[in-house]
Amino acid sequence: MARLLFFAERFPPDIGGVSRSALRTVRALADLGHDVHVLAWTRQLDAGRLTTWTSAGAGEPEQGLGHNAHVVADEQPKFAAPLPSDAPVPNRHTQSGEAPHWTVHRLGMYGSLDLSLQHTLNVLEWLHDRHHFAGVWGHYLYPAGFAAVTFAQWLGLPCTVSARGNDVDRLMFPPGDFARLLWTLDRADVVSSVSRELADKINMLAGRRREVEVIGNAVDAETFRGGPPDLSLRREIGIAPPELVLGFCGELRHKKGLPFLLSALACVRQARPACLLVIGSVRAREQAALASFGAEHPEAAARIFVTGPLDSQAAVADHLRLCDVFLQPSLWDGLPNAVLEAMACERLVVASDAGGIPEVIKHREHGLLIPRAHLHRLGEVILELFDQPEPQRQQLASAARRRVLDRFGYEHERAALQRVMERLFA
Repeated sequence: MARLLFFAERFPPDIGGVSRSALRTVRALADLGHDVHVLAWTRQLDAGRLTTWTSAGAGEPEQGLGHNAHVVADEQPKFAAPLPSDAPVPNRHTQSGEAPHWTVHRLGMYGSLDLSLQHTLNVLEWLHDRHHFAGVWGHYLYPAGFAAVTFAQWLGLPCTVSARGNDVDRLMFPPGDFARLLWTLDRADVVSSVSRELADKINMLAGRRREVEVIGNAVDAETFRGGPPDLSLRREIGIAPPELVLGFCGELRHKKGLPFLLSALACVRQARPACLLVIGSVRAREQAALASFGAEHPEAAARIFVTGPLDSQAAVADHLRLCDVFLQPSLWDGLPNAVLEAMACERLVVASDAGGIPEVIKHREHGLLIPRAHLHRLGEVILELFDQPEPQRQQLASAARRRVLDRFGYEHERAALQRVMERLFA
């Protein structure tokens, strides 16, 4: 099996779907027998400082690297700050019978992206001199995919890039770099995407048909499962007994439909008590939108609960089970992990038709879809949904879980990853 360099801009404990899919992919590649080295940027280290971690194995929680992961004392390149000399050094090579593991190198970012990219290429060359990678994976097209292809082309290594969400849209239109997008897609040996919709868009941009592997997100159906809500958790958060809980999971921002979630909360509260539970965080630049909403709807704003980052996937599942309806009114998206996890928890899901979401939800069969042009009606749709008889709503929720079990299990994701690796090293 191959030694693979995996470059990801975000990696746990960073929050968000790209970060979580990166860890899940790395774990799956390690399970397939590959020796995976991750290079991930961080702003938690001084610029240019490089630290190295080794995983504890397949059982660690997805939200972080786990208590058994530890910093190791790599010899530092001349252009990086040194690590403490007393840190233990692990055996990085999986021996027969051992649990698969991987290595994570974290690199402190500079204030500007261009300087970070230049310095990253220096670090990648240094890592390659030490570990002799056989191939390179770029997770998200820019900047990780672009840097991965540049590095691979420079050293003559095979490279694959993975489009995960709105990375294509961000580079297609100003101020995105359309030329950089096309160059990355053209020079990569293998291209994968998280949805068929994204694969079709890549082929449209390339002006030719190429075989884009679709690697849909996957869900741990044992952790994310149906069940009654934890009433003590509900009381701890401050949710009142009669309130309808509208749920969202991830980093809430404009592209995820922040304005429509707020207007839906105000609309629903005109007819019945309701609150909005954000399982995750709100992007800092969106605080002005929340403040504006609070000035206009102070009582509704007081019923918005934000959990902040949670320490495990089990905790995320516990919070999802508090939701009476899960909302994903995205303007742009790939294939949201949060939608799959809510469906696995047998939650009612109301989502937009952005990206690959229609590949998961068939309208009125596994949930409700709203055209992006009609997202202003989100609150009305929620009220209409809860006007339906309880057995009808339960049937919808049960069908949602069956859909995830049938199409989005780990076995489907790993089979696709195996095809990518076979093509990469053909």
